[in-house]
Formats: sequence, C-alpha cells, structure tokens
Amino acid sequence: MPSVAFHTLGCKVNHYETEAIWQLFKEEGYERTDFDRSSDVYVINTCTVTNTGDKKSRQVIRRAIRKNPDAVICVTGCYAQTSPAEIMDIPGVDIVVGTQDRRKMLEYIKQYQEERQPINGVTNIMKTRTYEELDVPAFTDRTRASLKIQEGCNNFCTFCIIPWARGLMRSRDPEEVIHQAQQLVDAGYKEIVLTGIHTGGYGEDMKDYNLAMLLRELDKRVKGLKRIRISSIEGSQITDDVIDVLRESDKIVRHLHIPLQSGSNTVLKRMRRKYTTEFYKERVDRIKEALPGLAITSDVIVGFPGETEEEFNETYRFIQEIGYSELHVFPYSKRTGTPAARMDDQVDEEVKNDRVHQLIELSNQQAKEYASQYDSEVLEVIPEEKFKDDENDNRYVGYTDNYLKVVFEGTEDMVGEIVRVKILQAGYPYNKGQFVRVMDRPSLTDESIELSS
Repeated sequence: MPSVAFHTLGCKVNHYETEAIWQLFKEEGYERTDFDRSSDVYVINTCTVTNTGDKKSRQVIRRAIRKNPDAVICVTGCYAQTSPAEIMDIPGVDIVVGTQDRRKMLEYIKQYQEERQPINGVTNIMKTRTYEELDVPAFTDRTRASLKIQEGCNNFCTFCIIPWARGLMRSRDPEEVIHQAQQLVDAGYKEIVLTGIHTGGYGEDMKDYNLAMLLRELDKRVKGLKRIRISSIEGSQITDDVIDVLRESDKIVRHLHIPLQSGSNTVLKRMRRKYTTEFYKERVDRIKEALPGLAITSDVIVGFPGETEEEFNETYRFIQEIGYSELHVFPYSKRTGTPAARMDDQVDEEVKNDRVHQLIELSNQQAKEYASQYDSEVLEVIPEEKFKDDENDNRYVGYTDNYLKVVFEGTEDMVGEIVRVKILQAGYPYNKGQFVRVMDRPSLTDESIELSS
C-alpha cells in the first residue's frame, strides 16, 4: 500500500483542503503517515499571505525532500499558485498544483512515476469562475468540522495577495453545502464552522441567493446539527437579512469574527477597505441588539504604511468603544507584489512593535472584561482535547458557543459531546469550570465527577 504524508501551512481553508486531498488519496488506496516519517508521496499545502509564509513553505518542502529523496514531492496551495516557477526551481520538487485542479494531483503522480519529468500543473486562477467541489465527509480532528462554502475574493485590499492566489469570488452550490453538512453531523460532529477565503461574501456571485438564505436552510434542513459558526464575516456583509437570521436561529452561535484591520478612516481608505468606522460600528450595534451577549473577535493590522500616531490613537479609541472579546493583532509586514509594499512612509519596526504591545494589552483587558460577565454561569462546552498545561490527567479544554475557552475536569468520552459546565473562575486566555452534565445523556450528573478545587 503506497503511503502519503501531508504538511499544511496557513489558514483554516488550507487545513480543510488538506483533508479533502487526503480523501482523494484514500480512495486510491493510500495510507496516511506522519510527515516526519519516510513516505512515498509528500504533499505540502503552502501559504503565501506574508513573505514569511513563502519562506516557511520552502523550508518544509526541503525537509520533505531530505526525508526521502526518492519520494514524489507534490506542492500545492497559495504559494504554489502565485510562484510556481520559484517552487519548480527547488531541486527535488516533482509536481506543483495551485489552488485549483487538486483532483488532478493523483493523475500527475502516476504520470511523474512513468515519465520522471517534473510537472507544473498551475493554471491562471483569475480565469476560474466555478467552485471546485472537494468533499470532506469527516476530519482527522474529531470535535469541530470545517465546511468550506466559498472560494476567492474580489476585494483587492492594498496589503493582500490573496485574490491573486485564490482568484475571484466563487460560491459553492447550496445543495452541496447542505449535503456535506448532513454528512458531517452523521459522522458525529455537533458544531460546523462555515469557512472560506471571504466567507461572508457567499452568494455575491449567485442570482437570487445569499448567505442569509444558506444559514436558514442549514438551520432548517440539517438534522441533528447543534451549532453553526461563521468563521469570518466583513462588516459590509452583515445585511439586515443576516441580522434577522442571527436573531431567529438557536443554532448560530453567539460569536462573530468581524475583521476591522484599522479603526482610522484614513488608514482604511489607504488599505482600500470597503467601509468606514461609522458604518462598522452601526452594524456591530445592530448585531449586539439582535444577539445579547455576542462575542466579537477581530483582526487588526498595526503600523500600516503612513500610520501616524493620531491614526493609531483613533484605532485604539475605536477598539475601546466596540469592546471585543479578543483581538488578533498583527504588525504590518510587506507582502511583495501588493500596492502597500510599494507605499512610501513605511512605519519603523520599533514603533510598530510598541503599538502592537499596546493593542495586545487592550485586547487582554477586553477579553477579561467579556469573560467576567459569565462568572458563575452554566454554559455549554464542546470539549476538544486534554488540557496540555497540567500534570492532572483529568482536565479537558473546549469552547462555549460564545467562544470562551474553558478548562474543567472531565472524562475522555465527553470529547466532541456538548456538556454543561459552570464557570467557577472567569479569565483569559481560559476560564476554569466545573462539569455539570452531558446534554444528550442526562444520566451523567454532577455526582459522576467531583471537581477537586
């Protein structure tokens, strides 16, 4: 039986696609081995969101070549899409496939084994107008299932290379989404995370269909689904329709990731973002009204070219005003090939780092404030794995619907189930809790587990 090993760099979408590519290999009779072991085929799924992403991708490719110089080395993903020639120049790389035509990978492997000639299978992504169906009926990870609903992005923000790596917006057929969601629930998943390159843009390329309609159908038609999470949604995509669905649904969780990038209108304009802070705040206020207790997480880029002290302070004050439950703060890093990398007034690294620290401190403070509202409350948690920090074997970690990370004493059979946990000590990065009961099996009650406090 031939073996295949995978290494995935980058985002959730890449992780989803690696699982999908694994399904194709499995159907062809391959067995999956660990990337650090010798394998017949290595598949490296690359990232190109930053220059560092490119560099890390090259390091991993070289590592695979060293592991087994006779193996077939297959490189795919975003870096493969934007720089196929650069990858083909690495001695030992045999096949390069971009962010489409992944189904051809196995044909290419057969072809390579016969001809022993490197194959560049990358085509022009900007011409692609259809969504490439890649099914994942189950994941190697057993607790949260990602479900990819769209591909590509039409925004062309000045700091971002992704439209060139992923092409323009393509939405997945709603029937395929529903079908796969049902498959995942049947495989035992309680929570589905809707994911994509520009997830909230789902349906923008379709006639008379949109994200709100998809959410309604998932809610109504997928039997046994407990939680729907949207991995990310732009403020401009939170339509009144979407807000209505959030208000009505008991499955869509109280957590949204709404990228901000900057809280200064002048910076947003240079980034070519499609909203103002006023618009963003109006949408957030509306959703908070529809979903009391909503956790909002976000991304912020600090030190974008030309960011003045005043613009940074505007961002700081705006974040204070919104009140996030957690922020992902990134110092701006030049991405070769984007307009922002060519802009004058690049911000000094020390200034950037100082601003990053200020925002991380603010984020930690806001995260603690958000969590503190749930002190002594009983919340539903899906335990994911053993808690790594501790000698105590019985502690597990999982997330509530509103994305609080909770650690509590439990048992292995709770992993992937929905359990009720009382928050004993709210905090950040995690909250300490006490198990109350398993939702679907009331026979497991308080008494079955005593928390040693």
